[in-house]
Parts: sequence; C-alpha cells; structure tokens
Amino acid sequence: MTLYLKYRSTNLDELDLPEVAESLKKILAGENIPHAFLFSGPKGTGKTSAARILAKIINCTGKNPPCDKCEECLSITNGTNLDVIEMDAASHRGIDDVRTLRDAVKLAPVNSKKKIYIIDEAHMLTTEASNALLKTLEEPPAHVIFILATTNPEKLIDTIKSRVTVIPFRKANEEEIKRSLKRVIAGEKIKIEDQVVDEIAKLANGAFRDAIKMLEQFTFEGEGFLKKNQTSGVDDFVNSIYKKDLNSCLEYIKKFSENGTEIENVIKETLDKVRMDLLEDISGKKDLIQLIELLIEANKQLVDSPIEELPLEIAIIKWCGETINKEKLIINNEEEKQKTNEGKNLVSNQPKEEIKEVESPPQVSMEGVNDDIWKTILSQVKPINASIEALLRSSRPIDYDGKTLTLGVFYKFHKERLEDSHHRKILEDIIAQVLNSPTRVVCTMVEPPVRQIVEEAKVEPILTEGKDQDIIKAAEEIFSN
Repeated sequence: MTLYLKYRSTNLDELDLPEVAESLKKILAGENIPHAFLFSGPKGTGKTSAARILAKIINCTGKNPPCDKCEECLSITNGTNLDVIEMDAASHRGIDDVRTLRDAVKLAPVNSKKKIYIIDEAHMLTTEASNALLKTLEEPPAHVIFILATTNPEKLIDTIKSRVTVIPFRKANEEEIKRSLKRVIAGEKIKIEDQVVDEIAKLANGAFRDAIKMLEQFTFEGEGFLKKNQTSGVDDFVNSIYKKDLNSCLEYIKKFSENGTEIENVIKETLDKVRMDLLEDISGKKDLIQLIELLIEANKQLVDSPIEELPLEIAIIKWCGETINKEKLIINNEEEKQKTNEGKNLVSNQPKEEIKEVESPPQVSMEGVNDDIWKTILSQVKPINASIEALLRSSRPIDYDGKTLTLGVFYKFHKERLEDSHHRKILEDIIAQVLNSPTRVVCTMVEPPVRQIVEEAKVEPILTEGKDQDIIKAAEEIFSN
C-alpha cells in the first residue's frame, strides 16, 4: 500500500485542514444533516478522505463515530460497503449514467442507515447530466445523501450549487504540509533531513497527497529525486521572457520537460519572480500584469491539457506575439504595396469607370504551406465543419516549423472559436493529413490585411467583399451550423 493511502485521515481530528474539520463537526452536531454536500478545492487537499469520514460517521454503529471497529466503518475504509457508492464523473459523465443513478437511489440501503453517493470530479458532468441530477438533488429519498467533490466548482451549473451545502477546501501552506509529512516520517521511521522536508513542502504546491507521494519517491531515489524536481534555470527563463525572445523561451520549456521538471513548478517559480519584480516598481512595469495573467491562465489549463507543456508554450507565444507580429506586418505591408503598384500597371490600359476598394487575400510564403496547400486545407475542412472553414477565411498561416503551424487571426472572436478544443482537434487532424505530418495549431492575433485601391472596369464583378461583409458572412455560417 502506498504511503498516501496508508496514512489517509480516518477521522475528523486527523484531517489536515482544521477549518474543514470544524465545519463538519458543527454540521453533524445539528439535528438535521444536509442531504447534499459539495466539497470544492484544489487537488490533493483531502476532499475524498473527508467524504469517506463523513460516510463513516453517518453510518457508524459504534458509540463514538467513527469507531473504525464496526462492520460499517471497516467496510467503508476498505471500499467494500455496498451502500457507499463512489462514482467518477470524469468517466461517467453522460445523461444515461445519471439516469441509472437516479433509478438506483430509489432502492433502500442494504445494511446501512443511509445510502451515500460520493461523486468525484462533479464538474465533468455534461450539462444534460447535471440537469438530470438536479431533480434528485432537490427531492432525494430520505435514505440518500450526496457528496459531490470538485476541483472546479465554477464549472458546475448554478442550480446545483444552490442546492448543496458547500465545504470549501484550500491549498495548504508549507507549515501544514510539513506537519503532515512528519506524521508519515514518524510512522515509517524514515531518516530524512529537515532541509529535504522543507524542499518537498515547497514542491508540493499546497497538496498533501503530492507531498506524501514525493516523500515516498525520495525514499526510493534519494537526492536524485530532488535534483530532478528542482527548477534550475528559471532565472534565465524569466530573463528570456522579459526580452520576448520566443525561440529561447521555448527552448527552456523543452529543457525543463526533458529534465523531468514539473511544468507546474516552473510556472509557480516564474510567477513568484515576476510578481516580486512587479511589486518593486508597479508604476514602471505595468506590462508585467499581462504576463502574470497569462501565466495564471496557463496554470489553470494544466489539468485539462493533453500535453503538459502546451499551456505554458501558448502563454509565452501570446506574450512574445506582439513583437513578432509587428516584424511580420512590416514585411507584409511592403509586399502589399508592391502588389498594389503591379496591379495599377496591369489595369492602366483598361477603362477607368469605377474605383472600388477590395481586400487582398492572405499571402503565405513559408516553406511547406503555400497558397495551394492552404486552399487544400480549407477545401477539406469545409465539408467536415463549415464553421471552421468560415473562421479560417479570416486568418492566415504566418509560421510553420515542421511541427507547429501558427495562424494569424484577424478578429478576437474568431480566435476564441478556433482555440476551442473540439474545433482545434478537427483542424489539426486535417492539417496533419494534408502535410503528412502531425501538426499542432497555435493562434495569435494579427492585423487584418492592408486594403488595396484597385481600378476596375464596371463590367467586372467584385471578387472580394469588404471586411465588414466578411465578418457578417462568417458569423452567419458559424451560427447556422
């Protein structure tokens, strides 16, 4: 058995967050126990342990619950109690799963006083499933209690949050982490220096579970574990960020990953350093607020990201993007001026009956993604998802390194839609097929193409509508699908 499970809290007094223990004691001291709870807070802070303790207290047949001796307590601890059902909403998130649960709650408990459902990662339930659960939460049978646990309470629908008793969990401070670690160290008689305990408490980032797992890894790997997890090089990484040196920043992220360094720790230490620099001179470094916001957003996205480094890479690309875009726009503007002059020469001998303003198509000159390939991508996207194709017509490829295709998007709304995980996956799959290589798509804001004044014969049709018409047309196609 791993150390975390072996030393899991078994009663309220052992809970690592004292305010949580006090809240539950007050609730249990009352005459009526709520029929639904919501334990919300960061990972590794004891939500599931607290839920099991609550289940034992409610169903314990001993004199001082939880006694940890009666059949009910022992079976809950061992995970064999038929009336305490733990459900992972990440893998049972659909409406059919909730309908099955809704039918099951009608059945009386097998042996216990109450039937208790512990629903972990409750925010993963679909909207339809959440609405289906809502009726049961409003009027549950008298023999049922629900305990929902989540790391993202903001993702739960408001109607569910309004029908549960919320118990907030928070990140632990380093002293609380060290106190939890010393309990395990004493129980296992581990020989370890105080300095190492301090380092583990710092690396745990407020999670008791992570701290104990790190302690266990240290018993196997010794000093090698600490070296692997220490984020050396963050100072140089931050300097590259300040210089907006994108290539250098991405290289540092790659090195952190190759060295086995947790990206979460990289973001935390980077935030600490940037914050200190900001507080030293707020008036002179207001642009650092934007950097801090990007890093905080990257940290939030780590949990759901299929690639650990991706949220940090995107944050850095966004931060450096302003400088890159200005350089590319200078080049593009020169190209547009040259093409305008060529266009005037070509039509100089034509009748000058009308002058109309048209927008030049995006120009792509990078190796591997030329105009024809981009048109092929658009043509293959359209039959699969016309909304994405409409969005892509207000963007252009601006960089391709063989692995990552950077799209310059003209409008913020279009960028947000393209960054939607569902849309991005479809796009990346199609691009990979066209280019015969796995390709990641990254979006960044760029200025729309420079308008050209083209002399045009009256009989000739307008080939490209203005910017406003493009936006309206794209929006119509997006919302009609």
